[in-house]
Amino acid sequence: MSKSFYTYLMTQRNPMSHDEIAQFADNAFLDQTFPKQATDYDDLSRYLEENAGYLPNMSIFDETYQQYQETN
Repeated sequence: MSKSFYTYLMTQRNPMSHDEIAQFADNAFLDQTFPKQATDYDDLSRYLEENAGYLPNMSIFDETYQQYQETN
């Protein structure tokens, strides 16, 4: 069974980094309503568009999701 996107995203955390993906991961960690079991691009994208004011643009999610798919 493949791991969730959130599980993958947590491997990218780095509070000392200015990298956009690391910042996304750090903010998602603090987001108590993030869909932690989700794997589907559309479900995650919808959630982030509607709830993630901490994500400056969706291209960061797109890049991260592409990396997630490559590891699964």
